[in-house]
Amino acid sequence: MIEKFLRDEQDPKAIEKVYTRLVDLLTTGEEIIYIAVQKKPLVNLLPDCIAITNKRVLFFTPANLGLSIKFVDFVWKDVVDVYTKEEIIGAIFSVKTTNGAEMGVDYLPKIQARKLYQYAQERKEAEREARRLRDLEEKRAESGSVQFETPSQPVAAFQAIQPVQQPEPAIHYEEVKPDVLTEKLKKLRTLFDNGLISQEEYNHKKLELLNDL
Repeated sequence: MIEKFLRDEQDPKAIEKVYTRLVDLLTTGEEIIYIAVQKKPLVNLLPDCIAITNKRVLFFTPANLGLSIKFVDFVWKDVVDVYTKEEIIGAIFSVKTTNGAEMGVDYLPKIQARKLYQYAQERKEAEREARRLRDLEEKRAESGSVQFETPSQPVAAFQAIQPVQQPEPAIHYEEVKPDVLTEKLKKLRTLFDNGLISQEEYNHKKLELLNDL
């Protein structure tokens, strides 16, 4: 289980002690990302350690001649900044919190200090984004605004009532048939005018037509 925390020349015994203690401290969904171990130049019997998880950074210090381990932890939302400073012998890694507290460990192997800094920056960025989303949610909750989808086409509040045009009544025109008698009289007159019939015949025929009324 601890092999992945020994890739950068960490002291196996120190890692084992810190890991055993750290597992008991993990909360739901919390995962260990990296563990760095102090390496003092002369005597390194009781090194300090730093552990980074996805939720916080923890500083471990041996106590009671190594029989117990004290720790201080800071959740990422309370971490303002992280620092690393490389010196001739090792490097220093430290964090600064929102309330002004500062905690650090010196004499860290440079590769471990760099890894701490890298992972810490990644967690800070993730926390910054989470904080931004939380702020947005809070602002939305405070405004109490409800978003409605804007219709693609504007809908008029009132539509003009168009008068319903009634169909005009159909007018049926009956074909006016020419008066039969009149037509016959005209034809009769034409015959007479053209000299086809005599006056007597015209009068006689006209009388017949009139008698038919």
